[in-house]
Amino acid sequence: MTPAEMESRIVRYGDLRPCKTAFIDAHTPGSDQKENFTIIGGGVSESPDQHVHIAIPHGFNIGAAGQPPKCRNSLHSHRTAEVFFVLKGRWRFFWGRWGTAGEVVLEEGDIINIPTGIFRGFENIGTDYGMIMAVLGGDDAGGGVIWAPQVIEDAQAHGLVLGDNGKLYDSKKGQSLPDGIGLMPVLTEAELADFPEPTARTVVPGFVARYWDLMAMADQTPIQVIGEKGVLKDRPGFEVALMNRNSASEEMHQHDRPSVLMPMRGHWRVNWDGGSVTLAPGDTMSFPENIPHNAVPSMTGEASLYHVVATGDAAGPTWQG
Repeated sequence: MTPAEMESRIVRYGDLRPCKTAFIDAHTPGSDQKENFTIIGGGVSESPDQHVHIAIPHGFNIGAAGQPPKCRNSLHSHRTAEVFFVLKGRWRFFWGRWGTAGEVVLEEGDIINIPTGIFRGFENIGTDYGMIMAVLGGDDAGGGVIWAPQVIEDAQAHGLVLGDNGKLYDSKKGQSLPDGIGLMPVLTEAELADFPEPTARTVVPGFVARYWDLMAMADQTPIQVIGEKGVLKDRPGFEVALMNRNSASEEMHQHDRPSVLMPMRGHWRVNWDGGSVTLAPGDTMSFPENIPHNAVPSMTGEASLYHVVATGDAAGPTWQG
């Protein structure tokens, strides 16, 4: 591939196009300033305004959320994996029916693989605009978002309704449910009883990995962060690894599926037979399958890069093996 062709598979941080009406809580006070980004794949946005940067199926989706301080994302659940790493800022992740079952604070570079089937939310508790990067399991990301009932009720009070087709309608814009489309059903108490309420003591050890621990473990070879043999053991349909300056190699390698390179710190040069490009923190690159390549730091200083590749495992509930 030529450098120009490869550039079409790169989404630069500065070129990200946000959607401020992606989800049902877009008008709800406390959540009305968040920005959502769909980088690779269709994502789970409920809005026709969401821009998809790269539509190529990968077996997973890549997205991001940007929020100013004190802005939160409302309680929701997914049927497939939802993995976040903190690119910028300081974030509180919380979970449970009312968001009170447990919580954990993540710093830059930390990563969390939130178990499927629990309500979760997150909030920027830093002092500046923050950004978290997300990996969602499956090409259709589990068919959408499951909202806690109070989120749907609060949204209706501020003009947004969610149809049973998974689409948003904004009464402030004169929109209403089309003929034949009903309201998205609210979960019953019996259905809510199936959503667990794990404590932080249960969630944190098996589903959170700290950046500087991973950096230490990646001192010779890249460390598998999420995978069957990962620091966080799961089979969500993809694997996540972290490499740094010590574990980066100039040896060429390839994958039989597209892979994704996401620099966390430093600048990285990606080389292949035909060209090279340089990636900066926040950039996302979809590298084509079956093309030998490498990725190495291009400047001195701290350097780290998250790498995501599909495994062929079916996307679904968190692996209990």
